[in-house]
Amino acid sequence: MSKYNNQKTLVDGIMFDSKKEAKRYGELNLLFKKGKITYLETQPKYEIIIKGKKICSYIADFRYIIGGKEIIVEDVKGFKTSTYRLKKKLMKAIYGIDIYET
Repeated sequence: MSKYNNQKTLVDGIMFDSKKEAKRYGELNLLFKKGKITYLETQPKYEIIIKGKKICSYIADFRYIIGGKEIIVEDVKGFKTSTYRLKKKLMKAIYGIDIYET
């Protein structure tokens, strides 16, 4: 059990950090199978680099394409840490990506 009372959950051979994240994967996977979204990826990693120096990495929960062109980067959140809030701002500033939170 983690410090936020999340329970790691295995689905389709993928280990998720929480039951909530695993449930969301099931929802997205169903949308993927129905053709509503494409290119469903779990745990996509982004390097946060400023002035040529790697500061940290941000690992989202999911990345997928909706409507054939819009890339969605999604994070399943129960609790927003200060580190997460900072990385969310860096993702917007560096990549122009707004993180969709569920």
